[in-house]
Amino acid sequence: MSMQQTIRIAPSILSADFARLGEEVQKVSKAGADYIHIDVMDGHFVPNITIGPEIIKALRPYTILPFDVHLMISPVDPYIEAFAIAGADIITIHVEATPNVNQSINIIHELGKRAGVSIKPETPVSALKPFINNIDLILVMTVNPGFGGQVFIQSQLEKIRLLRQMIDNSGRTIDLEVDGGINSLTAIDAVEAGADVLVAGSATFKGENYKKNIISLRNASKAID
Repeated sequence: MSMQQTIRIAPSILSADFARLGEEVQKVSKAGADYIHIDVMDGHFVPNITIGPEIIKALRPYTILPFDVHLMISPVDPYIEAFAIAGADIITIHVEATPNVNQSINIIHELGKRAGVSIKPETPVSALKPFINNIDLILVMTVNPGFGGQVFIQSQLEKIRLLRQMIDNSGRTIDLEVDGGINSLTAIDAVEAGADVLVAGSATFKGENYKKNIISLRNASKAID
């Protein structure tokens, strides 16, 4: 039996108006978001540069929602503490970005934060198996990390199904998060496959009615009723 949790929506501020980031975080919080997803890119592990701990620290007063911080950086260990201090609640590292994944996970836990591990589209599910008993979140990239607004890679649905099975077999409560190309249609596919946290950038921040956008995404949960 699937232990899939309630669907949670994590708007990615990568698609927000960067000139008004604090206000945007406030708006999506009031609109019904569950997490605030923050993509950190270093121009090395992925071909783009976004934000660092100081921006996260500046945003922290704008919401009480958990900051779901996705570190697309390598090396990662030297920077984990700075993001924890800045206000991250969940810190996700990439299995491909560090030589010792368990060490990174332990650093996150020692700082009192929830630890996530992410995999790129080409990385097999087996890469996560050694860490299943030590993590709080798995993030499946359904686009190649580095830029927003990409198209959902359908072949990743099988990976989500396999991970759902792996999580259920572990008997642990682990968020199964999906990031990339999520909209009201692909959200249904992702949820049916077993995802329970949906990262949505452009699908949340398009137009002016963020609440309507979030409700539209959340309705994907009806796919498993």
